[in-house]
Amino acid sequence: DAHALHALLEEVFDDGADGPFDDWWPRIAGNAEFDPALCFLVIDGKGLLAGAALCWTSGFVKDLAVHPESRRQGIGDALMRHVFLIFRERGATHVDLKTNSVKNTAAFRLYERLGMIPVDWEG
Repeated sequence: DAHALHALLEEVFDDGADGPFDDWWPRIAGNAEFDPALCFLVIDGKGLLAGAALCWTSGFVKDLAVHPESRRQGIGDALMRHVFLIFRERGATHVDLKTNSVKNTAAFRLYERLGMIPVDWEG
């Protein structure tokens, strides 16, 4: 599934998945916050990866991606609701993520609909 996830991130994000698979995967799998149980995948009826949420153990959504052909079907919403549920079960008091609220207005609206609130980013 790691190869399919990398391909989805390459397709969806302007800056891709942050490098070729052979560089990306060791960085992900070797990260102290990586837990394979926090990688949620949506497979469509054709067996293709339609969406994914890759999260860190700290309650951070590292990547939320929905394939362009699978958008506007509620996949992002369902993934985020699942993320909230899992982190609540793990005792998290909040879930964080970063997004560009100007270039990624659709995602920003989704997060607002789900009750997330913007905070200042000191990055």
